[in-house]
Amino acid sequence: MKLAKKRELKRKRRWRIRKKVNGTTERPRLAVCFTNKNIHAQCIDDIVGHTLVSLTTNSKEFAGVLPNVDGAGKFGEALGKKAKAAGFTSVVFDRAGRKYHGCVKAFAEAARKAGLQF
Repeated sequence: MKLAKKRELKRKRRWRIRKKVNGTTERPRLAVCFTNKNIHAQCIDDIVGHTLVSLTTNSKEFAGVLPNVDGAGKFGEALGKKAKAAGFTSVVFDRAGRKYHGCVKAFAEAARKAGLQF
Protein backbone atom coordinates (compact mmCIF):
# COMPACT_ATOMS: atom_id res chain seq x y z
CA MET A 1 0.00 0.00 0.00
CA LYS A 2 1.31 3.43 -0.86
CA LEU A 3 2.29 5.78 1.96
CA ALA A 4 -0.10 8.50 0.79
CA LYS A 5 -3.00 6.03 0.94
CA LYS A 6 -2.03 4.98 4.49
CA ARG A 7 -1.97 8.61 5.61
CA GLU A 8 -5.34 9.24 4.00
CA LEU A 9 -6.90 6.22 5.72
CA LYS A 10 -5.47 7.26 9.11
CA ARG A 11 -6.80 10.80 8.63
CA LYS A 12 -10.26 9.40 7.86
CA ARG A 13 -10.15 7.22 10.99
CA ARG A 14 -9.18 10.23 13.11
CA TRP A 15 -12.01 12.34 11.67
CA ARG A 16 -14.52 9.53 12.18
CA ILE A 17 -13.52 9.27 15.85
CA ARG A 18 -13.42 13.06 16.39
CA LYS A 19 -17.02 13.37 15.15
CA LYS A 20 -18.10 11.33 18.16
CA VAL A 21 -15.57 12.41 20.82
CA ASN A 22 -15.87 15.96 22.20
CA GLY A 23 -14.46 17.37 25.41
CA THR A 24 -16.01 19.89 27.77
CA THR A 25 -14.68 21.84 30.73
CA GLU A 26 -16.07 19.26 33.18
CA ARG A 27 -15.10 16.25 31.04
CA PRO A 28 -12.15 17.10 28.75
CA ARG A 29 -10.91 15.04 25.82
CA LEU A 30 -7.74 13.09 26.60
CA ALA A 31 -5.78 13.01 23.33
CA VAL A 32 -2.69 10.84 23.13
CA CYS A 33 -0.04 10.82 20.40
CA PHE A 34 2.70 8.21 20.08
CA THR A 35 5.72 8.95 17.91
CA ASN A 36 8.81 6.80 17.42
CA LYS A 37 10.70 8.72 20.13
CA ASN A 38 8.12 10.35 22.42
CA ILE A 39 4.62 10.26 23.85
CA HIS A 40 2.45 13.36 24.04
CA ALA A 41 -0.87 13.64 25.86
CA GLN A 42 -3.19 16.50 26.67
CA CYS A 43 -6.61 17.16 28.14
CA ILE A 44 -8.51 19.51 25.84
CA ASP A 45 -11.68 21.57 26.27
CA ASP A 46 -13.13 21.51 22.74
CA ILE A 47 -15.85 24.08 23.45
CA VAL A 48 -13.35 26.84 24.22
CA GLY A 49 -10.44 25.32 22.32
CA HIS A 50 -7.93 25.32 25.20
CA THR A 51 -5.52 22.73 26.51
CA LEU A 52 -6.15 22.25 30.21
CA VAL A 53 -3.40 19.74 31.10
CA SER A 54 -0.53 18.54 28.96
CA LEU A 55 2.41 16.23 29.44
CA THR A 56 5.17 14.97 27.17
CA THR A 57 8.14 12.66 27.48
CA ASN A 58 10.40 15.48 26.29
CA SER A 59 10.48 16.85 29.85
CA LYS A 60 13.36 16.00 32.20
CA GLU A 61 11.25 13.92 34.58
CA PHE A 62 10.64 11.37 31.78
CA ALA A 63 14.23 11.17 30.55
CA GLY A 64 14.36 7.36 30.52
CA VAL A 65 10.80 6.68 29.35
CA LEU A 66 10.55 5.07 25.92
CA PRO A 67 7.39 5.00 23.77
CA ASN A 68 6.82 1.28 24.36
CA VAL A 69 4.24 -0.55 26.50
CA ASP A 70 6.18 -0.09 29.76
CA GLY A 71 6.84 3.58 29.08
CA ALA A 72 3.22 4.16 28.14
CA GLY A 73 2.13 2.67 31.46
CA LYS A 74 4.41 4.97 33.47
CA PHE A 75 3.40 7.96 31.39
CA GLY A 76 -0.33 7.20 31.72
CA GLU A 77 -0.06 6.97 35.48
CA ALA A 78 1.78 10.32 35.65
CA LEU A 79 -0.81 11.99 33.42
CA GLY A 80 -3.63 10.55 35.51
CA LYS A 81 -2.11 12.00 38.68
CA LYS A 82 -1.59 15.39 37.03
CA ALA A 83 -5.18 15.47 35.74
CA LYS A 84 -6.53 14.51 39.16
CA ALA A 85 -4.47 17.32 40.71
CA ALA A 86 -6.00 19.74 38.18
CA GLY A 87 -9.48 18.65 39.31
CA PHE A 88 -10.57 16.22 36.58
CA THR A 89 -12.00 12.85 37.50
CA SER A 90 -13.64 11.96 34.20
CA VAL A 91 -12.32 12.32 30.65
CA VAL A 92 -13.22 11.26 27.11
CA PHE A 93 -10.44 9.16 25.57
CA ASP A 94 -9.28 10.06 22.05
CA ARG A 95 -6.97 7.34 20.71
CA ALA A 96 -6.31 9.28 17.48
CA GLY A 97 -7.17 6.53 15.03
CA ARG A 98 -5.01 3.88 16.67
CA LYS A 99 -6.26 0.48 17.79
CA TYR A 100 -6.98 0.02 21.48
CA HIS A 101 -4.06 -2.37 21.79
CA GLY A 102 -0.46 -2.31 22.99
CA CYS A 103 0.80 1.14 23.98
CA VAL A 104 -2.63 2.77 23.78
CA LYS A 105 -4.16 0.11 26.03
CA ALA A 106 -1.29 0.32 28.54
CA PHE A 107 -1.60 4.11 28.66
CA ALA A 108 -5.37 3.98 29.19
CA GLU A 109 -5.24 1.32 31.89
CA ALA A 110 -2.50 3.18 33.78
CA ALA A 111 -4.52 6.41 33.63
CA ARG A 112 -7.56 4.53 34.95
CA LYS A 113 -5.46 3.08 37.75
CA ALA A 114 -4.36 6.63 38.67
CA GLY A 115 -8.00 7.60 39.16
CA LEU A 116 -9.35 8.83 35.83
CA GLN A 117 -12.66 7.54 34.55
CA PHE A 118 -13.23 7.08 30.81
